Amino acid sequence: MRNLRGWVLALLLALVIAAFAYLGQPRQDSPEHSSNSDAANGASAARLFADAMGHPTSQIEGTFTPPSSNGLMFVFTPTSPYSTDDANRTANWVRQGGVLVYASEQGDPELDRVFAVTRFGSLLRSRVQYANPALDGVTTVAGGNLAEPFDVAAEQVAVLRSSGGLPLAYIQKFGSGKVVVLADPLVMCNGYLDKADNGRMLADLLGLVDGGAAVAFDEYHHGLILNDFAPQAWVATPWGAAILWFLVAVFIGLLLRGRRFGPLIPRPAETVRADAEWAVAVGELLRRSGARALTLGMLAGASERAVAQRTGLPAQPRDRFWNALYSRAPELAAELAEAERVLYGTADGDADMLNAAQRLHRIAYPPAPERRSRQ
Repeated sequence: MRNLRGWVLALLLALVIAAFAYLGQPRQDSPEHSSNSDAANGASAARLFADAMGHPTSQIEGTFTPPSSNGLMFVFTPTSPYSTDDANRTANWVRQGGVLVYASEQGDPELDRVFAVTRFGSLLRSRVQYANPALDGVTTVAGGNLAEPFDVAAEQVAVLRSSGGLPLAYIQKFGSGKVVVLADPLVMCNGYLDKADNGRMLADLLGLVDGGAAVAFDEYHHGLILNDFAPQAWVATPWGAAILWFLVAVFIGLLLRGRRFGPLIPRPAETVRADAEWAVAVGELLRRSGARALTLGMLAGASERAVAQRTGLPAQPRDRFWNALYSRAPELAAELAEAERVLYGTADGDADMLNAAQRLHRIAYPPAPERRSRQ
């Protein structure tokens, strides 16, 4: 009986710690532009605005199910990639009369595929974006520092352009529905809706559906899903941190009670391993764990740090680094941006990712002039 009481107390303590960890998570930044976040780059204000305009709002969580066929769905910067099935279901939903607002800095490979989104692959200044008459009452909107423009087709009508005239947002009729694609999600985020004509643009987008039509925000692809079972996907989220604290509390409870976690295993004799073995082991671990997004981010981040060191620029903050690099070495900046775009756009095959990584390595660590002459 005493043992049972001890286990119950340990479980209650773990639950309390997990709850405090979850509630105490900072919500001052939302790079995925979540509709749950009140941060400047969050999208909670867009959800509240849609609700105030008489649209029943919801968040897509747990399972991916688009709203009713005459509704509107916002997709902000998916951190968990769309599967082929999810992307095809979204396209079919739009064909049946739905309206999709798809805003992402780098895009999602599957969504870009089904909606024929073509990106230039290089970044340009986008703090001020200019609208055309397709957006009623909107002349300019304010966004982030940089954005990746689109290469629009004949059926894709540009509604926002950069100061140089390149499309940063367009609208397209898709079956019985419409697709609005934005290169800069910040124009729809909390800290930007009161700037320029951003708020009017949000109202115009809500006006693409009938009054009272359902408006949904895709939060399913902002969390942990079966297609993206990566360690950072749950450790970096509030509920994932709560689970981690729960496991730590249980571990400490068992440790304090003197419980063993398994049979004693003698420590094997240490052997010297070559550096290549460690590299192969880490690569195999990342491949087996499905940590593709983590691997791509590590490769791109390491390349940017190497280029920053070579050009004498600070690597952080990232926006300032890219601005300075475009000013100091525009050709190098364009080449690095193109290499990163190719890296993130590689297929699932290891060979494509290896070729893209080798290209990044050549940019970050160019060969010496004498070696280049021999080649």
